Amino acid sequence: MLNIFSKKKLFIIAGPCVIEKKEILFQIAEKLCEIKELEKIEIIFKASYDKANRTSISSFRGPGKYDGLKYLEEIKYKFNLPVTSDIHHPEDADAVKDVLDIIQIPAFLCRQTDLILKASETNLPVNIKKGQFLAPWDVKNIIDKAKSTGNQNIIITERGTTFGYNNLVVDFRGIPIIKKLGVPVVFDATHSIQIPGGLGNASSGEREMAPILAKSAVAAGADGVFMEIHPDPDNALCDGPNSLFLDKVHKLIKTLIKINEVCSE
Repeated sequence: MLNIFSKKKLFIIAGPCVIEKKEILFQIAEKLCEIKELEKIEIIFKASYDKANRTSISSFRGPGKYDGLKYLEEIKYKFNLPVTSDIHHPEDADAVKDVLDIIQIPAFLCRQTDLILKASETNLPVNIKKGQFLAPWDVKNIIDKAKSTGNQNIIITERGTTFGYNNLVVDFRGIPIIKKLGVPVVFDATHSIQIPGGLGNASSGEREMAPILAKSAVAAGADGVFMEIHPDPDNALCDGPNSLFLDKVHKLIKTLIKINEVCSE
C-alpha cells in the first residue's frame, strides 16, 4: 500500500502529460527519483499512454496502451517509482491493473459510473479528477460510487472550475470541503492554469502561475500536488504551455514541503 494513505506527509504526482520518446520519459523519471531520495517524499510518476480528449483530431495522443504500459512498468522497477496513468474505458481497468499503482479517472469522465466502478473493483487506489463543471460537494456522489465496490482508497483531485469561455479558476475552499468527505485531496497545479482551447486547435496556459497556486493549495490543506513537467515544455507534444520546466521542479517541491510542515503544526 502506498504510504499516501497511511501518513500525513505531502506527496507528489508528477511527470509529462503524455508518453513521448523513451529518452524523455526516463530523463524525467531519473530526476524525480533523485528528488524522492533527497527529500524523503513519496513521488508517483504520471504519464498518459493515450490522451483521448485532445482538442484537435491532429493532436498527438501517445504510443497507446501496449507500448505505454511497457514503458511505465520499466520506470516502476528501474527507478523505484509508483506509476499512474489515466483510463477512458471500463475495459481498460483490467488491462492496467498489473502495472499501475494508481488508476486515474480524467475530469471529463468523473461521473461515468461504469468507468469508476471497474477502476475501483481492481482494488487499486483510484484518483478521480473533479470535473471542471462540478462544485466541491458534488464529488460525494462520485466517492460513493467508487466506495460501493468496497475500495476505500479513493483520491479526489481538484483541477479548477470552468469560468466563462476558455478559462478556469480555483476556489481553494474546495480543498477543505472535499477533505471533510474523508478522502485525500490532490491539487492539480498545472491543469488549473490551463486555458482550454486557448490556441484554437490546442490548449494554452499560464505556466508562471502554477507554483503560486500549488503553494496556496498546500497551505489550504491539500494532501498532494499534481504537476506536469517536461525538460523542454515549449516543445512538448501535449500541454506544453502549462507544464513546468524539469530543472525547476526540485526547488518548488522543497518549498511545498516547508509549507506543508508549517501548516501541519
